[in-house]
Amino acid sequence: MMTPYLHFTGGDNLFFKTWTPSSHGAIAGACIGLVALAILERFLGAVRSVLGAQWRQKAMALVEAKSFPPPSPITTPSKEKTPSDIEEVNINSLSGSYMEQGPFLSSRRAPRRISPFIIAHDFPRGVLYALQALLAYVLMLAVMTFQAAFIIAILAGLGVGEVLFGRMGTAESHTFH
Repeated sequence: MMTPYLHFTGGDNLFFKTWTPSSHGAIAGACIGLVALAILERFLGAVRSVLGAQWRQKAMALVEAKSFPPPSPITTPSKEKTPSDIEEVNINSLSGSYMEQGPFLSSRRAPRRISPFIIAHDFPRGVLYALQALLAYVLMLAVMTFQAAFIIAILAGLGVGEVLFGRMGTAESHTFH
């Protein structure tokens, strides 16, 4: 029977019916494994964040290259403008109809903020997210045993993982806590 309060006693099932650490050594071994899983979860969060930033940068560079192709040699002017080529316009000389219409709006599109779908980026991103979610749910199952040693081990592992890998990630890598 499951103990419905925080305790340090052994005999709780950990993930499977056959994994029931009851001795002090078995509980210590389970705690070491939980620390490692928690560190791995933070590592996956950092990897997902770093790769996501790289993929977004590459995708946006690709979009930028498609939106603004490099100028062709045919369209470039043959000579540079000199001060004599610039015409000065007096605002009072403009017709009244222009002044009534107001300034013309440019037809430029707003810059794209969402990366395009690229299977080589989005499939691995989805796999990394699924692995991180799996680890988070596995850690949650361990917490649900109410075994205080497991909870302390998980918190210690998440803290160590954040110290080791937190500077590499962003806020989006903290999806599950």
